[in-house]
Amino acid sequence: MKSFHFEWDQNKNRSNHEKHAVSFEEALTVFYDENAVEYYDDNHSSEEERFIMLGISYQLRLLVVCYCIRNSDAIRIISARKTTKKEAKAYGK
Repeated sequence: MKSFHFEWDQNKNRSNHEKHAVSFEEALTVFYDENAVEYYDDNHSSEEERFIMLGISYQLRLLVVCYCIRNSDAIRIISARKTTKKEAKAYGK
């Protein structure tokens, strides 16, 4: 199993959970989905390179997780939410 180091802003985690009903603790489990779909987020990468991952969480929910890489080894979660129908099709659901 892969091992990752995750970080996030705790205030952002709280506001993300209030807005989208997805915690960053759940979002990080998407990185262990062997069928996850990942792509570069060109629209939001002007200040730092950002990525988007679609995958199944440990709660069996299909999520979109936006993140960046910090210090070459830390995955910083920026936001997480449930997928739209269009995004679910990109995952294959």
